[in-house]
Amino acid sequence: MRKSLKVSGSAIFITAVALTYAWPWVKMEFAGSAHYTEQDKREYDFYTPEILRKMPRISARYSFDFANITGPATQVYAVKFYDTNDTSKIENYLTSIGYQRTECDFESTCWRRTDPQGSVYVGTLKGEKTVIVQVVCNFTSRSSAVNKRFNGEHPHQH
Repeated sequence: MRKSLKVSGSAIFITAVALTYAWPWVKMEFAGSAHYTEQDKREYDFYTPEILRKMPRISARYSFDFANITGPATQVYAVKFYDTNDTSKIENYLTSIGYQRTECDFESTCWRRTDPQGSVYVGTLKGEKTVIVQVVCNFTSRSSAVNKRFNGEHPHQH
């Protein structure tokens, strides 16, 4: 009896420790959205796709956002650069990695490579000195493997 009690107690303790350790990642995996900075290492490593990790930092002040839009199965990753309206370094970067400017449904400049399900939108906020770069991955009509290639590596893959 004492041995089974020790085994049960140990199993409960190990499970509690494992859940305590894994809980932040479980919360991030099922989050509908997130706002973070590069200093928020856990969130930055988990959410940020390679294209945004390597993007030139065009201002000293910037932040990141993630949104999981469940209706059309779309994920949006964004970086906002404050105190600037200059998008030339971002446009040069996108061109250097094979993106081409194309027409979009929105008022932002749209960039695409060969995958039509993955797009990058570059725009500025009217009345503010803020540049927003959004990486949009649409999972509705193509396999997620295509979107993994679009991102360079899937940010949720560890």
